[in-house]
Amino acid sequence: MGMKLIKFLYYLTMVRGRIFLPFILFYILIASFIAYSLEPKTFESYLTSVYWVLTTLATVGFGDYAPVTNTGKTFTIFLYITGVGLLSLFFGKIFASFRLFEKHKAGGKMKYTGKNHFILIGWSEKTKLAIQEIFKTDKKVDIVVIDHVETAPIMEERLFYVRGDATNEETLKQANLSKAKGVIIFADRSSQETFPKKDPLLVDGKTLLIATAITTMEEKLNKSIHVTAEVINQNHLPLFKQVNVDEFIPTEEMISHAAVRSLFSHGVTHMYSELLSTEAGESVFEITKQAHWKTYRDAFLDLLNKGATLIADGGDLHINQKLDEPIPADAQLFIIYNKQSFTNLCEKMPDTF
Repeated sequence: MGMKLIKFLYYLTMVRGRIFLPFILFYILIASFIAYSLEPKTFESYLTSVYWVLTTLATVGFGDYAPVTNTGKTFTIFLYITGVGLLSLFFGKIFASFRLFEKHKAGGKMKYTGKNHFILIGWSEKTKLAIQEIFKTDKKVDIVVIDHVETAPIMEERLFYVRGDATNEETLKQANLSKAKGVIIFADRSSQETFPKKDPLLVDGKTLLIATAITTMEEKLNKSIHVTAEVINQNHLPLFKQVNVDEFIPTEEMISHAAVRSLFSHGVTHMYSELLSTEAGESVFEITKQAHWKTYRDAFLDLLNKGATLIADGGDLHINQKLDEPIPADAQLFIIYNKQSFTNLCEKMPDTF
């Protein structure tokens, strides 16, 4: 009889978690009811018997309550034999679930369910620097990295990893692209390593496929998501524009341009570094058009009095040549300003963002 009972309990512990947890609760409540029924004077109330059963199963046994009858003591022995092991299995199952959760998270097998996050596609040192930059800029935003490495390259509280092919719709869904705030596609130079001759077409071709997959999914969702892509060869930019990539990082062109300018204007690369680095005092920020700014001159002088310099409207850097022109409603104004003072400027100008 005892062996059959043990086998029955073992069988119950092996069933699915959705049955196991209710069974544990049911077991505790029934055991408490039996204990209270056997010795109502000892336990005084049903709640007290629940307390005694839990302390007994947890093997802490404070000793403030204990059965005094032979029947009660026999039931206690039964509780030890069946319940302690059952509860141990229960906690083991919980710990195993936590380990499985961490394993799946590190292995990129879990679906990201948050929103307003950034998706970075492709892992490299540039991706690592981009993560640091985003975390410094926004203390709350989450980041989802998509790549094909077996485990997450780094583990952070707000960093999530999805393992898979970024050209695959299921992978993009796993990264919750539909709820993302923006995407950066980094060029995968590793695709050149398997070929004897390095060809930027291989790298840009993969980036273009990913951008196309994102555009296709955008059309299905009827939603626009800001996409920035790193492009190795600037001759490929028209192809990326056709798939609605919003912004480009023409890597080779930028490096070559900065290198050449440094020969004619010594120290120009330091200026580039200062503007692009979050560690620098001055940086580039976007600011929203204020209601009292009618022309670019109004904005330029107002910002200048506050210590900021208006430098561009979107990609237009010729602000100084059209100061008396009206600022369009959809203007995207950029300023150079001290990072520490930018917060104070936002407080004075509540419509900054």
